[in-house]
Amino acid sequence: MDEIEKFLKGYDPPVPELSLLLRQFIKKEIPGIEERLDIKARIIGYGFGTGYSGMICTIILSKKGVKFGLYKGAELPDPARLLQGSGKVHKYVELKSNSEIQSQPIRNLLQQAHTAYLLRKTNNQKIK
Repeated sequence: MDEIEKFLKGYDPPVPELSLLLRQFIKKEIPGIEERLDIKARIIGYGFGTGYSGMICTIILSKKGVKFGLYKGAELPDPARLLQGSGKVHKYVELKSNSEIQSQPIRNLLQQAHTAYLLRKTNNQKIK
């Protein structure tokens, strides 16, 4: 059992189960993605490297449920109108079931967030 699985044991169902399913989904969709647990913030971050520049998405944990956070989600196309949140940069999708996690709209959002990261990375390399 790793650090994240131990951390999730402190939550009531369905939070651990949904978090683990979302974790597996993210790691399958973006092979090699790095995972960072922020215990104080109750967030599991996913990206490449440290800091926001390498951020792609997050799992946001609460007593009530699980949110799939997207870095710069406000800039992503969202034809299914799933993204929520009042932030001007970050948006999230509140997840309630495995079928939602495995849905095509969630897969599309993750792929778009990954593509946006790759574009940022390419543009930053051109600037240097």
